[in-house]
Amino acid sequence: MKRMPRRLFLSCLLANALVLGCDSGGDDLSAPIPASAPVPLVDLPDGTYTVDFTTDSPMFHVNETREGKSVMTVDSGRATLHLVMPSKNVVNLFLGKAEDARRPGAALLFPSDERVVYSDGVAETVYAYELPVPVIDAKFDVALVGRKGNWYDHRAKVSNPVPVENPASSVKLTPGEYLIPVALEGGSGRGGVESPVKVVVGDDGFLVALKWSSPNYDYMIVDGARYEASVVDGRSVFEFSVPDLSKPIPVVADSVAMSRPHEIEYELRFDLTAARLQEPTAETTP
Repeated sequence: MKRMPRRLFLSCLLANALVLGCDSGGDDLSAPIPASAPVPLVDLPDGTYTVDFTTDSPMFHVNETREGKSVMTVDSGRATLHLVMPSKNVVNLFLGKAEDARRPGAALLFPSDERVVYSDGVAETVYAYELPVPVIDAKFDVALVGRKGNWYDHRAKVSNPVPVENPASSVKLTPGEYLIPVALEGGSGRGGVESPVKVVVGDDGFLVALKWSSPNYDYMIVDGARYEASVVDGRSVFEFSVPDLSKPIPVVADSVAMSRPHEIEYELRFDLTAARLQEPTAETTP
């Protein structure tokens, strides 16, 4: 075989290096991605909104139980979308391009479980994401990866924000057992309740298991009904039913901590936007 002259060989090697050097910045996925810039502020007052979420692909959309709508929260000008997916097939999201998502150190978004119930009554647990929203009424880049490990680029758009006066009223919890943060207001400030609290959601209301900070409450009055206490682990525990948790619930709790019993008025406020579904365990599954 005829050998290539040394000068020609070096010239070809240099040419190849120049060509590869021009492309290496975009294709070298082993290089760590620079720290992500803060998500831009949106021009909306802080609060909770219902919005439309659309993309460039029929495969990337909001779960059908949400009818194309999502809930977006704006806090200090930063917008975050609660995106309920159709299934568990998308295992990560990334705000940006797929090539950046594949690099070490990329700020991938991880899902949480969310239970949905379809119009035919079938229930399913799917993935939900908290997706930062960099702009309203304009397209932005979102990459996603499926179970096979392949990343795909998409363009998404959040539009038509409508303020929600009572964010909890926009939360529709499907039947199941949840942990829901609760705040206690009123009284002398000495009483307290454990938060989050276990709540069983049924078709016709909510069953609350409220645990106080002491054993000194012997009964409660909720919505005109009286409930007697059980003492568990040295604390008063009550189970009571209410039709709605999206509004403050006035209650009366009778304390025996003083020289004589006193009925004390309180108000319970449940944060439905932070409700976490508890998956059935082997011990509780029939």
